Amino acid sequence: MGTDVGSEPGGYLQIGQVAERTELSLKSIRHWDEVGLVQPSARSAGGFRLYTEADVDRMLVIRRMKPLGFTLAQMKQLLDAVDVLADPAADPAARAAAQADLLAFRSMAADSADRLRRQLAYAEEFTGLLATLTSESPA
Repeated sequence: MGTDVGSEPGGYLQIGQVAERTELSLKSIRHWDEVGLVQPSARSAGGFRLYTEADVDRMLVIRRMKPLGFTLAQMKQLLDAVDVLADPAADPAARAAAQADLLAFRSMAADSADRLRRQLAYAEEFTGLLATLTSESPA
């Protein structure tokens, strides 16, 4: 088995390649597998985790959710909602519930992003204050 991107049979990626592409730690990827958040689509003959582009896309969604303070359960709920909406055979009631979940997550994400913007503004103000204080010479 090679180590180039897509060199696994079927175009699968090994966990190290996924970690490099997503800037996630091996520990996070393994943990998400263990809790059922993003499981590998296949295993090699030697038992190594193998991931598809769709798996990588799911990990990137989670990576975007992490700094916004979403829990693992919320991440799973969002991914499940995305799966339902992507399934053309999904029940209309399930589709409506999934759409409602996504709207709620969108609102939560916007609130969290606003909070992070405020924190960043405070950090920049503080950095500016420190720059002013350290550039002043004693009188």
